[in-house]
Amino acid sequence: MYAETILDIAMNHSDTLIEKAKNGDRAAQGKLVNLWFKRIYNFAHKYFADHDLAMEIAQETFIVLHRKICQLESVDKFKPWLYRITANLCHAESRKMQSADRLRMNDDRQEHEEEIASAPFYNPDKQFQREELQRVLQKALNALSTEQRAVVIMKEYEGLKFREIAEILSCSENTVKSRLYYGLSHLRQILLAKNITTEILEP
Repeated sequence: MYAETILDIAMNHSDTLIEKAKNGDRAAQGKLVNLWFKRIYNFAHKYFADHDLAMEIAQETFIVLHRKICQLESVDKFKPWLYRITANLCHAESRKMQSADRLRMNDDRQEHEEEIASAPFYNPDKQFQREELQRVLQKALNALSTEQRAVVIMKEYEGLKFREIAEILSCSENTVKSRLYYGLSHLRQILLAKNITTEILEP
């Protein structure tokens, strides 16, 4: 699901920019926002499937960056540090809206079941329409625990290494691998229950 682009390379080789930002250079901090905003927004959007909420999380992430980057331990820690801020904001928001989410999820499940019941039988020989696949995958992601969802998004969508994810979440690499394994297994079960191919989740 992840392919390195010129932008990805730039983000991974911006040590001088990060050092300047760490030392209080506002222009450098602004450039970091421009460089990383889309990636952080995409993470939050995958987490919540809500544009406004993803924008809010991304904006809050970079507010924290402006305020706290001077406390960054070292330049090479920037990437996990930034993702940790975003993940913590997502977890906090998720806890805050947990009750409302549960009610809304029940409504969404019922609506989706009605759509599936009235839809034509899924033909695995035909390519699933991209928009429909993304919608179903997002609902399946939302059904995961917050810990599993964060790991699946970071690994499968953001292309982060196990070591980086472990550092972001302050846990061991084995814990990350376990959450990924059970998260992907859960996703497969959800998709299979809806007669949807799970090839997209195959290694």
